[in-house]
Amino acid sequence: MKGNLREKMESGRNALEKLVANLPGYQGYKEKELRREADKLLRNQLAAGFDKQRRRLSSIQYTLTTTGRLAAVVMLERAMLKLQLLTDRLKVAAYGYAGFFDAVKVEEAELDALYNFDLGLWDGVKQVEDLINELEEAASKEEDVSQSANALIKLLEELNETFNRRQDVILETSKT
Repeated sequence: MKGNLREKMESGRNALEKLVANLPGYQGYKEKELRREADKLLRNQLAAGFDKQRRRLSSIQYTLTTTGRLAAVVMLERAMLKLQLLTDRLKVAAYGYAGFFDAVKVEEAELDALYNFDLGLWDGVKQVEDLINELEEAASKEEDVSQSANALIKLLEELNETFNRRQDVILETSKT
């Protein structure tokens, strides 16, 4: 599910929520909360997508183990750890809150930038899926998996590096 979660959440408000949303001072607060919740849902979906691929990778490792290809299992373990790291980071990433006295205030523009940044990670889920498809096919045919495994490890390193820049999105957007 990749659509705009924030729009779906806004359209799902009931009459009381719409009435309360018009109270002075509350509307801005509620808008920020919706943005944070939409980003949290998006990151949870991303984490679920990567976690699904991690389970497939575990199955491939099992296949390789049963055929005695232990060197390939070790190589896939590196990919497994990098995939687990990315999934965990997506699950626990900050929601875009700033304390009252923090130097950087997180406003709607920064929250939108975070959402768009996280939305950009969807391509990574598809890329990981494609490489795991290659690994799965090679493992089932008892072919060499090292090229696909190395490509997967490199992709996961790039995705983790990209995720490292998530905090920069808030800082760069708040400067403009």
